[in-house]
Amino acid sequence: MSKKLEKNGLWESSRMMLPQHREALQHLRSDKAAPANRPTAEDIGIMRDYVLLPLMHGMIKRKAVEIERSAETLRQLYSRAAHALAAQILADISETKTKMMHRSIQMFEEEKNDRAIHYRYVCRGHEDALIIAKDYMRAEMSVRTARYIDHFVASMYKKGDELKT
Repeated sequence: MSKKLEKNGLWESSRMMLPQHREALQHLRSDKAAPANRPTAEDIGIMRDYVLLPLMHGMIKRKAVEIERSAETLRQLYSRAAHALAAQILADISETKTKMMHRSIQMFEEEKNDRAIHYRYVCRGHEDALIIAKDYMRAEMSVRTARYIDHFVASMYKKGDELKT
């Protein structure tokens, strides 16, 4: 079982570690970065917001400009409503960026094609890809725009009720 090594005269089976070496090894292991945390569902939601909200903001701003140039009778009302929606979306974009900074999330756009947008993200040391299909983006932007409109209309009714009292 014990085989003598050729030149140094030590026995292969006599492997021991000095306490100082063991402490140094434990110290090195504790200094290493903890394994990267995978993103939570909430982190993924924030990343989706980071992608979708700027696209929604651009869409609403373009529609506001189209409305202003149209011959629509109520163009001022529609335009102001669109600008108010865009302002709310812009505030949400700022909030999303703050959340990303606090959660140590970074995103980098890598590729756009006819079917999807590809992003690379780093979330607390974990690096991976996020791919969002354009069909999903259109549907989600439609749903979210409807929510913003509902919220906007509800706040208008609330303000009207406050003025009456």
